[in-house]
Amino acid sequence: MPPTDASTGAGPGPGPRLGDGADDTLDLRLSGELLTLFREDELASVPSRTDPGTASADLLDSPAAWGPVTTPAGRFQLVPVRMERDLPLITRWMNDPAVASFWELAGPDFVTAAHLRGQLDGDGRSIPCLGVLDSIAMSYFEIYRADLDPLARHYPARPHDTGIHLLIGGVADRGRGIGSTLLNAVADHILDQRPRCTRVIAEPDLRNTPSVSAFLSAGFRYSAEVDLPDKRAALMIRDRALRHLL
Repeated sequence: MPPTDASTGAGPGPGPRLGDGADDTLDLRLSGELLTLFREDELASVPSRTDPGTASADLLDSPAAWGPVTTPAGRFQLVPVRMERDLPLITRWMNDPAVASFWELAGPDFVTAAHLRGQLDGDGRSIPCLGVLDSIAMSYFEIYRADLDPLARHYPARPHDTGIHLLIGGVADRGRGIGSTLLNAVADHILDQRPRCTRVIAEPDLRNTPSVSAFLSAGFRYSAEVDLPDKRAALMIRDRALRHLL
């Protein structure tokens, strides 16, 4: 569950702690056993990995096929990572001090490669993508099943909750609202392409106030603080039911 490195603005003060009456959660908190059964049942329906791409198609509805969208910043598309093509660029981004302080993946290319390979060789519950704006790769996204992620142990997950991790690669693209624009576009894209998903989830580090602010500007609401193994995070939620109000 790496942190998110979006852009622009100061974040809000701490919100309510999980369990202190936040009103966005399930009426019934699923037990660990029920969550395990849910994951096992869903993964059992995934075709064999010998059929290329079918697992990711089932779990995340094929981000590779989602196509481009028009945003105020330009034409944007998520392009699934190819290790041989994209590793040098993503490694360079991960070694930017502003990114490394939150993602903690600075170092030689094998450090980034191991992080990417864990997703590329997995069961399709997390898909690493380049964010391509007007034909230029300028950001890195991870689209993941939050309800099938270890994150689900730390908040009341709903089936098909879909998470976003983001970093903006170029310094020139930070601090001027592009992060918020892309987060808004990608959240809408997820809700359009994944009809079973009712919420888009994010969990940026609380210390990363530009990231928290970017999610707020993109229509996410600050739901709670969650203590994760590697950070204290802001649980951010974008609700399908509230799209008409944004």
